Order: sequence, then C-alpha cells, then structure tokens
Amino acid sequence: MSELQGSVFSHLLLSRYPEFDTPTSLQAWDAADEYLMNTVDKALLAKGPVFILNDTFGTLACELAMFNPVSYGDSYVSELATLRNLEQNSLPRDAVTFIDALSDLRSTPAVVLIKVPKTLALLEYQLHALRKVVNADTQIIAAAKTRDIHTSTIQLFEKILGPTHTSLAWKKARLIFCQFSQPDVEPMDEVMSWPLDGTDYIIDNYPNVFSRTALDIGARFFSENLPSGLSGTIVDLGCGNGVLGLRALELNPSAEVIFRDESYMAVASSRLNVERNRPGDLERCFFEADHSLANIDRNSLQAVICNPPFHQHHSVTDYIAWQMFNDAKRCLAIGGELRIVGNRHLGYHQKLKRLFGNCEMVASNKKFVILRSVKAPRKRTPRVETETVIDEKNVD
Repeated sequence: MSELQGSVFSHLLLSRYPEFDTPTSLQAWDAADEYLMNTVDKALLAKGPVFILNDTFGTLACELAMFNPVSYGDSYVSELATLRNLEQNSLPRDAVTFIDALSDLRSTPAVVLIKVPKTLALLEYQLHALRKVVNADTQIIAAAKTRDIHTSTIQLFEKILGPTHTSLAWKKARLIFCQFSQPDVEPMDEVMSWPLDGTDYIIDNYPNVFSRTALDIGARFFSENLPSGLSGTIVDLGCGNGVLGLRALELNPSAEVIFRDESYMAVASSRLNVERNRPGDLERCFFEADHSLANIDRNSLQAVICNPPFHQHHSVTDYIAWQMFNDAKRCLAIGGELRIVGNRHLGYHQKLKRLFGNCEMVASNKKFVILRSVKAPRKRTPRVETETVIDEKNVD
C-alpha cells in the first residue's frame, strides 16, 4: 500500500492488486494518471457521465468517485483492484459502475478518460464502442507513457473518432486529445478467425486475446505435450482463446475442463471455440472470468495447465505466474499435476521444485521448456510416544 506523496492523488491510499508479499518499486498509478487529472476540465466532470477506460488499479475511479464514473475495460482483476482501493479509502463500492468490454455503453458521456491499453486491437475495439455514444461536446483525453504512443495509435483516434493531437511530454507521459467528428469508417470485425494447423479447428479471437492472428510457438509446443487420460477436473489457467483447453478436452474425454482467465474477451473466445469446434463437449466445460484460481476449492483439481504470463499490463514481473503456481498447489488433489510451458531463461524449474518438492522436464526445445510438478502428500513427522518408566522399588 502506498501514499502518493507530492502527487495529485496524495489524499489516497492505493495498492496494486494482487498485492506483493515482498517490497516492490511497482505502484498503483503512473505519471499518465496524474497528467490526466491535472488536465481534465473539472467543470465538465460535474456534468457527467464520466467514462474511464482501462483503469488498471482503480486510481482514476477512486479520485473521481464523487462523480460516479463508469469503468469500462476487459480486466476482472482491474475491477477487483478498484473495489479494494475504494474500500481502503472508505469510498462506497457502488460509487463506480463496471461495464466489461463485451457489453454496450448506453449513455452519452461528458468526459472520457482513456489509459491506452497494451493491445492496439483492444483500443480499436473500444474506440468503435465510444463512437456509438460520444458527441462533439464530449471531452476525450487518452494517456500513456510516451514510449507507448505511436503514430498508429494517433491514426486510430483520427480514423474512428476525429481530429487528434498530442500534448508535450511530462514525466515521460503524453496525452492524446480527440474531438469527435463522426468520420466515415468501416465497422470493425470484432472476432478474427483462423485455421489451427494440423487440425480441422477454426479458432475465433476477440480483440484483447493474446496471439490473436495465429497460434504462438509456445502454445503450439505445449499442445503437443499435454496430459492425457485423466478424469476429474482440469483447469486451463490463463486460457486465452482456449486452444490448450480444446486439446485437453480431446486428450481427456472423461475430464471436465474449466477455462479460466481474468480477461472477459479471453473467456468469451474460449466459449466460441468450444461451441464451434467441440460442441459435443460443452456439457463438460465451464467458462469463468476470475483471478488465478480464486474461489476454487482446495484439493479439488486433477490438473492445471498453464502458459503463465511474465508481465502485468505494461510491467514485466513474474508475480502473477508465482501466484498461479501457489494457487495450483492449493487447489490440486494429492497426485494432481501442474504442467506449464515457459521460456527457458525464466527459471521456473527452481520455483516449482521449491514449491512442490519436485519438478520434471517433460519436453524442451531451444526456446521453451515444459515442466510438470505433482502434488505429493504432506510429510508427517512421526509421533513419538513418551515411554513411562516405572521404578518398581518405589511402588507401594
């Protein structure tokens, strides 16, 4: 938890979510957040509604809670972060209305504040959604680190919404100002489809799904080395478009598969892909937007398969992966396995061996390793019975 000393948010206590167990320099806000709040027309805020897009940890929502903003994005974890930060600042939970990226925006906002997302396709999708509700009087301001605003970013605003210009850089952040003029533009294809090599599957992807146009090489390698013949419940953790879960359904016909991701678009893509490619297996599938393995019972899973992330939004960190590993150990039944794919240099082998007490390399190539750890019974320390020695000489 951090106080924003010397910043526009200095009256707030804000933390990242999930919180780190060890000290970190990562914080729940950045200069782009401050730049937005220093620039937005305060008089327009009072006229509302206020839309906030991609508010990673709820910093902007907490600052603007008095205006009852709408928080619009594709991250369930961002919703959890916002609720946590509202709570620790004694702000009402219902001060913010959450709308996921697959749902329609309905009212016309007075102000739109956008944190530019990492995925350009998501930004394009969101600008098309805004186009349906904004008008010429809406103040539209986007912000990001200077390094993350490219010519292609500005061109998207101009093509979809209207005239666009940028600010000077401040603390390595920059603003994008856009005036809605309703330019002519073709509707966006929200779902992109492509054939999965070596199968008769057609894979559908919503815009914010990793590897939207083709199967990435790590997932391809992993799909060739998944567990088979299992019964019980398997979780495709961080499922993305669900390609690994599809393969798990095929290899484990007696198992249920949970497709789990913090992205609403990922979960929706997974559902589309099961419906399209393995409709007969729908009854043994569950699709859930949630954080890691939250709300899954201890000792209830037979396997967790995972291509873990090594970043959280724009920050490079293995903290999310480490939490996934810990959650897997908690939720796996005795004898259940966690199987992951990762870049060789990330050193997941040491982490898993330390956590599970074992780690087997299932396969490897020049770039990736596939690792397997099995949950073993807890070692119990033998109970030592204290022997009572009777001195017969002192017995009456």
